[in-house]
Amino acid sequence: MSSSSLRARLTLVAILSATTFYFIYKSRRLNKLLRLKPKNPENPRKGKLFFISQTGTSKTLAERLHSHLTSLDLPFELVDPRNYEPEDLPKETLILIVASTWEDGKPPETAKFFVDWLAESANDFRVGSLLLSRCKFAVFGVGSGAYEKSFNMVGRDLSNKMRELGAAEVLPVFEGDVDGGELDVVFEDWSKRVVAVLKGSGEDDHVGNGSVESVVGMESDDFDDDGGADDDDDDDDDEVESEMVDLEDIAGKGPSRRSMNVAEINGKVTNGKRDMVTPVIRASLEKQGYKIIGSHSGVKICRWTKSQLRGRGGCYKHSFYGIESHRCMEATPSLACANKCVFCWRHHTNPVGKSWQWKMDDPLVIVNTAIDLHTKMIKQMKGVPGVTQERLNEGLTPRHCALSLVGEPIMYPEINTLVDELHQRRISTFLVTNAQFPDKIKLLKPITQLYVSVDAATKDSLKAIDRPLFGDFWERFLDSLKALREKQQRTVYRLTLVKGWNTEDIDAYFQLFSIGSPDFVEIKGVTYCGSSATSKLTMENVPWHSDVKAFSEALSLKSKGEYEVACEHAHSCCVLLAKTDKFKVNGQWYTWIDYEKFHDLVASGRPFNSNDYMAATPSWAVYGAEEGGFDPDHTRYRKERNHKPKQ
Repeated sequence: MSSSSLRARLTLVAILSATTFYFIYKSRRLNKLLRLKPKNPENPRKGKLFFISQTGTSKTLAERLHSHLTSLDLPFELVDPRNYEPEDLPKETLILIVASTWEDGKPPETAKFFVDWLAESANDFRVGSLLLSRCKFAVFGVGSGAYEKSFNMVGRDLSNKMRELGAAEVLPVFEGDVDGGELDVVFEDWSKRVVAVLKGSGEDDHVGNGSVESVVGMESDDFDDDGGADDDDDDDDDEVESEMVDLEDIAGKGPSRRSMNVAEINGKVTNGKRDMVTPVIRASLEKQGYKIIGSHSGVKICRWTKSQLRGRGGCYKHSFYGIESHRCMEATPSLACANKCVFCWRHHTNPVGKSWQWKMDDPLVIVNTAIDLHTKMIKQMKGVPGVTQERLNEGLTPRHCALSLVGEPIMYPEINTLVDELHQRRISTFLVTNAQFPDKIKLLKPITQLYVSVDAATKDSLKAIDRPLFGDFWERFLDSLKALREKQQRTVYRLTLVKGWNTEDIDAYFQLFSIGSPDFVEIKGVTYCGSSATSKLTMENVPWHSDVKAFSEALSLKSKGEYEVACEHAHSCCVLLAKTDKFKVNGQWYTWIDYEKFHDLVASGRPFNSNDYMAATPSWAVYGAEEGGFDPDHTRYRKERNHKPKQ
């Protein structure tokens, strides 16, 4: 053997020996670190109770559990992940997490760094699977069961990543559904199991002997080689599989679970069908002024109804279509919706769903009750300054029904029967659909005026603004526009402009015109409804009336005369485009409706179209008029604005 070969072999042996010694040293060092007891067993580290919350529900639930644990002398520190350094996680020995899922299965922005850190650590081969081997944990997920593909994804992912990093899961992930009506029940069950585990009498008896201290003070010898506890039963078969959804935090704001029984929390169940409106949802909606009808419908008096009763002007529908605002009833037969729009003025307190899954009330009962509740609210206006007896008497006999209060009215299986009941009472119908149920649109009987909400002009922007439940939302949207085209009665695209979201897509909006060929296009600035954790909108997103006018004029110009700007209602920041060849006769606009003619046509049973019941538009409502769409027979009332001067 040559001297060079010998030197090479000796060098290789030396390298291998050094490498072996290094790994033995690191292995012993790691074992020594893992077997260290807490430095201060007299005052061990508290368990951590994290809440990952967007709108406050998870925080409310975590605070409830925290108070309960404290009362049982089981001390935990309540932690907002935005104020926590994830690098400290290896120091923790006991963690409870109440986690919400937000848009597209992602965590709320406040917890993004925390969740990303866990994911990156779990995927980093340099970290290893023993990083959290001293830690035991349990996760409760909060989500909305209406989003099938991302239901409680954050909670599940947290559980997976914690286990991948060596933490031992003492309970399977529990999943609460804010839209299923059982969130409080499931959370109460999870909380009881957590307490049982902490006291050493639950699913993981070795965890403690009656105190948190016994859990926090455990040595690493109490764990097996896989990072779990010696007696830990990690049977995946015990986990209940459920549909995946995106979170919408609305629970935890109604009556306390402790003061309610199970039936009160979940709502009544009849023949296997649950009430759509649970007591929690009912309490929230009633606080907003809704009158709940039966188990899934509602009615509410509009501020414009009150305004016209007082002779202070009507809404934009009065200016555009000639309705009498003081005789208009705002209602819905379905409080549920298939979208969770960022500009929802109900702050997402209504239920959501993709199909009818609830108990169904009789349409005749809904109509009769709606009229009864509406007239009771009208009677309460008696004696209010400006309300004359004549207008009050007229208001007690509603002549119009705006089926646009909240939710998706065409989800109600008996919508056609309900519309028939209204028309038989010679009450006109203005029905708004959110363009997710094209088959339902096709089956609709004649409506006085049928709306489709066109909240965005592109697939990406529609997803961002409407946050739809359906995965094929764009296809459903386009099919809804096509279904609208086949209708013979008046049809409308309703555009809600949100600065910074959908005001730059004029070309894309115009391309949608040819699909549905609507009679009218209503363009309205978004209404700011105050701060809400469910919405990122601020006053900066609210366009001025001049912005809406400029947008409308640009669309009209793009149509090359097919649509012209016909009317405006400056007070509502709203403009109307109308088809020129149908509704402009000899230079005169005919956007108003002959309501008596419409009811006669419906009663005749003969086919008819939108031209058969149009009426002339008064000059004060026409675009560009000095009145700006305000009825000169009424008195304009301007509120005094006593804003404090800027410091």
